Amino acid sequence: MESTKPSVDLVRSMTDEHVLRALMQHRRLTRAELAVEIGISKPTAGESVRRLTELGLVADTGERTPGGRGRGRVGSYYALAPTVGVALAVTIAPEGVVAECVDVYGDTVTRTVRPIDRPARPSQVSSALRAAAAEAGAAGQPARLAVVGAADPVDRATGRLVQLPDAPFLVGELDPVAVLAPYADGPVLVDNDVNWAALAERDSVGAEQLRDFAYLYLGEGLGCAIVNDGQVRRGRAGLAGEIAHVVTAGPGGRAVRFIELFEELGLRLTGSTAIDTERLLDSSATTHETIGTAVSGVVAAVVALADPQEVVVGGSWGPALIDSIRAATALMPRQVSVRPAELTSEPVLAGVRAEALRRLRSSVTVSSRPERGAGQPA
Repeated sequence: MESTKPSVDLVRSMTDEHVLRALMQHRRLTRAELAVEIGISKPTAGESVRRLTELGLVADTGERTPGGRGRGRVGSYYALAPTVGVALAVTIAPEGVVAECVDVYGDTVTRTVRPIDRPARPSQVSSALRAAAAEAGAAGQPARLAVVGAADPVDRATGRLVQLPDAPFLVGELDPVAVLAPYADGPVLVDNDVNWAALAERDSVGAEQLRDFAYLYLGEGLGCAIVNDGQVRRGRAGLAGEIAHVVTAGPGGRAVRFIELFEELGLRLTGSTAIDTERLLDSSATTHETIGTAVSGVVAAVVALADPQEVVVGGSWGPALIDSIRAATALMPRQVSVRPAELTSEPVLAGVRAEALRRLRSSVTVSSRPERGAGQPA
């Protein structure tokens, strides 16, 4: 009869992961503090620290607790070794490429920005990506992995950016995975910027409170993320939520594709399909009402197909027109709550950064397992 008790290796592996996660949370702890935090004996904590030190994942900080003269033994503080590395968090948007190195504590170690001309060409964006990744990695720590948010549709199978008709940003296709591979020891994950913004909104509100919603991004470009049971639904090719070509109500009640509305209203940037946000915000109340009606048609389509609990409106001009949008959606046969996004400061980067941190921490804990070597990504 086989024993139901866990093996010694499994117990040690679980203890080591608990130690690593405790240090991620508290930054530095003594062996005695680790024992109390995790609920293990001090000798067990000491053995775990020894194993993790040998793997290069934990290091003695050189700091000591007060001790002696009746105050007990001096304790050594331990922390994660600097060599555990960082993760690259990257956004690709009309405003430019932003690259950050995020450490295992969630701190931004370096940040760099590279501008991009409009319309953007793949060669220029590739150059900006390389320059930003190289500068962000100048801190000298190895990037275990990279997470990317891009203002374009992303092919789920390859991570390539795909140009669609009337795309307001990138002209042509781009492969961020290939461009960033030399700057990351592990995987490069790429997803659409609106998906990352939606996940950041979910986390800011609380994943249990916000599980089924649609995130409508209304800025220079148009997009939508569908979140169901707390997870983004991307579709077969990653194109779920591409709302630019949804047919809606235009001026005079005529049926128009959503993206064409802004051309009819004279609200596109010169020589581009991108929406002129400043001119839109400065336009008349009548124009705002027309846009609100068009958005309500898009919302109605999303509600009919995805059945969200609520619709969250983000982007550079969407929240500013929330009253016009709500007035129009109030006439829909199926009612749903429509509200502006709560997270307004770099929501895309916030989502990318959070995923980069989660994957970095997972990579570090996985590398402590006996079947994997230190430094191997999850």
